This record gives sequence, structure tokens and C-alpha cells, in this order.
Amino acid sequence: MAAITEIPGPKGLPLLGSALDLRRDSLEAFLRARRDHGDVVRLSAGPPGVRSVMHCVFSAEGVQQILASQAANFRKDNQFYEELRQSAGNGLLTAQDADYRRQRRLIQPLFTKRQVDTYATAVTLEADGTVERWRDAAGGGADGVVDVIREMDRLALRTVSRILFGADVEAAVDVIHDNFPVVSEYVMRRGFSPVNPPRSWPLPSNRRAEAATRAVYAVCDRIIAERRAADATAGAASASASTEGDDLLSLLSRASSEEDGSLDAAELRDQVLVFLVAGHETTATSMAFALHLLARHPDAQKRAQEEADRLPSGRAPSAADLDELPYLTRVLKETMRLYPAAPVVGRRSVEAAEIDGHLIPAGADVLVLPWVTHRHPDLWDDPDHFDPDRFAPDQEAARHRYAWFPFGGGPRACIGQHFSMLESVLALAALLRSYDLEAVDTEIPLAAGITLQATGPARVRVRARR
Repeated sequence: MAAITEIPGPKGLPLLGSALDLRRDSLEAFLRARRDHGDVVRLSAGPPGVRSVMHCVFSAEGVQQILASQAANFRKDNQFYEELRQSAGNGLLTAQDADYRRQRRLIQPLFTKRQVDTYATAVTLEADGTVERWRDAAGGGADGVVDVIREMDRLALRTVSRILFGADVEAAVDVIHDNFPVVSEYVMRRGFSPVNPPRSWPLPSNRRAEAATRAVYAVCDRIIAERRAADATAGAASASASTEGDDLLSLLSRASSEEDGSLDAAELRDQVLVFLVAGHETTATSMAFALHLLARHPDAQKRAQEEADRLPSGRAPSAADLDELPYLTRVLKETMRLYPAAPVVGRRSVEAAEIDGHLIPAGADVLVLPWVTHRHPDLWDDPDHFDPDRFAPDQEAARHRYAWFPFGGGPRACIGQHFSMLESVLALAALLRSYDLEAVDTEIPLAAGITLQATGPARVRVRARR
């Protein structure tokens, strides 16, 4: 059967296409596009001459083709990734071809399950700090209200900073927290704008973004330089044996092979930025929405608490406890289905390709959307309903591999999958053992940024259990 060359899609307005719908609520616009036009949809936005055209693929089969079986033909060559490279460097998230393969080979040993399990101490240390903060902080005491979006962002950023920098955690947290949202908004706006002024022009937006980028780079460069100087002074052997030498920055500094060499200062900084940003925003999103969903579903909360309560008392949860938390793991997976941290994933085709029976032209901007595929009625019964038991082993085994892909897939699958799951499950277990949760805000307004963004609070009343 010949591929369909005329890809369906909404007509939109004569001059602006679907631009207004995408600006008002892009997540709903993508859902409506699938409902009205099927699993491969063409969306256009903007005036003639500078119009953006997006080919959206919603089926699990189509997602698998783009991310896995035909991955070489769908590259990170679009405008968004170019803007991200200019602001956040050429690390694992943005690198391609030989650069990406070399970086991945050097860094992969630091993200094996065995190595990631050693990061659990930092996770539980920061989770315990949040437990105490909620108990003592004004407005967040034994029976207070907290915004889990803000709280989990803080927890995740402190955790990844501690794992990266060890004792230098405080030096990075405030700088990243204050400045990277400015960079993120700038990248998103330029990444999807049909026309951008040069970054060198002295516009207020350019100056703000440049200042924020410099601040983020500077703190990373300073910590890296201090660590390398300390290692040089102490000597490689003593630095390797020291406690502070076992943080991820030191491991990255020492990563090398005969084939690939080692990371230079710029490459090291780029990797640090990737881990700080991707490693905290995505995990924070998952933890925050998991807490909010549990606060709205008391039966699921009780079941998760009973499971966490069965862990040995008198000590924080550890990596060895993950297998004892299957229901909480299902809660997290169901959260990532409903609220995927990366709701939209972009690529650009090199050559024309048949995807799910449709012909995608060469040079096309292509989107796969966990936000939509995770709600596809052909893949999920009652898709808007929160049901962690969808991820019971028998149900998972029966589903298409790409019905659920919060960590991407194929050769560019997220290197930090196990770390994200470890951090989220252990932190949630620590919080649920200490607090009952009750939702104050029942709905959270959302927008698609580099990651899924809550545009309002997600307040939860926390009551101390013990």
C-alpha cells in the first residue's frame, strides 16, 4: 500500500494557521489534532513566508520508527536544539554523531545501576532534609500547606547538586535556581519563533539571557577549577580515595579511555549543565505531580504509605529497598504517563521517510508527543483516569514498547533513567512515611516548556504522621 502523501491537519486561520491555538494551549491543541485528524498530523503556524510546519506523530508504532528503528534519519537538527546548544553547550542532550557517541561511551559507566545505587545516600539525605523543613518551616509545619512544585524543584536541584559537587552543593543551588528559568524561557521563545533577532543585538531579552547564562557557566567553571586544583594538589591516588573525590564531578573528571581520551574543561562544563538542568527539572516534575496525585487519591496514598511503612524503621530508604516498593514505582510510572516531564520531543528528518503509513518529507520538523501518546485511547483504557495498576507486570508486558516513553527511546534514550527512578521512589517513600497529604488545589494549569511547566501552584496540606 502506497504511503499517504497528503498528511491531514487543521486548516487554522488564513494568515496565522494554528498559531493562536498553539499559543493559547499547545498541549490541548495537540490532543485535539489527534482526535480530529488521526495519528500523523500536519500543523502550520505563523504568517506566509515565515510559517512553521510541524509533522506530529502520535501512534506508538510511529514513535518507535522515529526514535528507534529509523533514528538515524531523525536528528536533533531543528531550531530548538540549535538554540539550546547556544545556551547550554554541546553535552549529551544536544550533541550528535561522533561527539555524542564519544561522550556517551565516556559517561555511560557512571550511570550503570551499580554506580547509580551509590547515589542513594545523597537522595535520602536531601529527602530527610525536606521532611524536617516541612515540620519546622513557617507555613509548612505539622499541619501546614506546601506548594509541591516549588518544594520538589528545590529537593531535586539540591540532590543532583550534592551528587555532582559533594560538599559544594550550596554554591550551585541558588545560582541555578535563580538564573536557569531565564535561560529556559529564552530558549523556548527563540526555539519556536519564526524570526529571531541576532543574539548579539543589545536587546533587553538578549542581555538578560546572556547575564543568566554567564552566571550559570561561572559557578560551574569555578567549582570545576577548584576541584581540579584540589585533585592536582592531593594527587590522583589520594583524591580517588577521598570521600569528596567520589562525587559525580570527580568521576566525570577522571572518565577516560584509550579510544576516547577524556573530557576537556568545556566538555566537562557542558555535561555538568546537562545533569543540573535535565537531571533536576524532569525528576522534580515527576515527584511533584506524584505527590499531588496521591493527595487527590486517598486510597492510592494509603496503599503507597502502607508499602513504605513496611521498610525497616530507624533508617532512611536505600537503593536495596526499591524492589520492596512496587506499588510506589507504579504510582511514579502512572504519574509520568499523565504528566510526562518532556511532553514534546522534536526531530528533523534527513530524507523522506514513511512513518505509520504517511510520507514525511525530507527536512521536515517532526514531533513525537508523550503528552498525547500517553493518552491515546487505542493504547490506554480511560486514559485520563489515574490508575497505578496499569503498570502491573502483566499489563506492562502486554503493551507496545512505545505506548509509554517518558525517557525517550532508541539510541538517544535518557542515560539517567535509573537515577531518576531511584531518586523519585526513595524520596517519595521518605515523605510518605512522615506525612499524610491532602490536595488544596485540585487542578494545576500547565504549559509546555523545555519541560512540562506548572503555571500555577500545586498546594498540598501536609499532616505529620509520626
